[in-house]
Amino acid sequence: MKIGFIGLGRMGQAMARRILGGGHDLVVYNRTSEKTVELVNEGARAASSVAEACEGRDVVATMVTNDPALEEVTLGAGGIRGSLPAGAIHLVMGTHGVATIQALAAAHSKSNQTLVAGPVLGRPEVAAAGELGIIAAGPEEAVRRCDPLFRAIGRRTFEAGARPEGATAIKLANNFVLGCAIEAMGEAFSLVRKYDVVPQVLYDVMTEGMFSAPAYKVYGGIMVDEAYDRVGFTAAMGLEDADLILEAADLAQVPLPSASTYRDRLRGAIAHGDAERDWAVMALEQARASGLE
Repeated sequence: MKIGFIGLGRMGQAMARRILGGGHDLVVYNRTSEKTVELVNEGARAASSVAEACEGRDVVATMVTNDPALEEVTLGAGGIRGSLPAGAIHLVMGTHGVATIQALAAAHSKSNQTLVAGPVLGRPEVAAAGELGIIAAGPEEAVRRCDPLFRAIGRRTFEAGARPEGATAIKLANNFVLGCAIEAMGEAFSLVRKYDVVPQVLYDVMTEGMFSAPAYKVYGGIMVDEAYDRVGFTAAMGLEDADLILEAADLAQVPLPSASTYRDRLRGAIAHGDAERDWAVMALEQARASGLE
């Protein structure tokens, strides 16, 4: 397939490399052109603009940081909507708001293009191994056309219906549960520390018992080691997600009190200068609140 890929942060780099390794004709674009160098050396072609990244492409995938960035590369001058061929697909793989996905899907439809939402589940090292989970939603035929890309970068595709915002809702709900789990672990580690028990003991009890899932193993391990600079997903990015989750809840009139709790813990961490540390730093913020730091 002829693929364009826009957005080469930690996740985007790993995903684009998997697509290239799958034998696809890949054009890459990033605002900071230096991030295209390694992929070009491996066989990709660098575009000098968003418009060039769209020329003659079957699918253009985006992995950009937030809604304003997605709106700019899609609807701005020389953006995807104005540059993508008729009948082509814009595959949105980042985490975005429900309202933004709905608006961009409508804009693409007016230009005889299709938006497929395909947000991913996993950290950069999981992406590099081709083991991401992918939540896909959009018109059935368009989702099927994206399947070769999903197989190149992921272990499983979870189909979430014909409306792109369905995938967005699933991704936000998943991140909500994960954020709450991280925040709750931070509280629990502070509790045992108050009783002079080393956190490793609680970690072992959790991960060898009822909580033997990757979320608890990975993020609990970061907390035990206090390895908050081993970044997979920053506190700043976590706060953006928390805001998107609560925005989606407001649109659907669903109360999510736990989301407010972990959002406030992230805000506290960011206020203490931890914005670019891993969002497991919620545990450090809890420790501060507990008089342990």
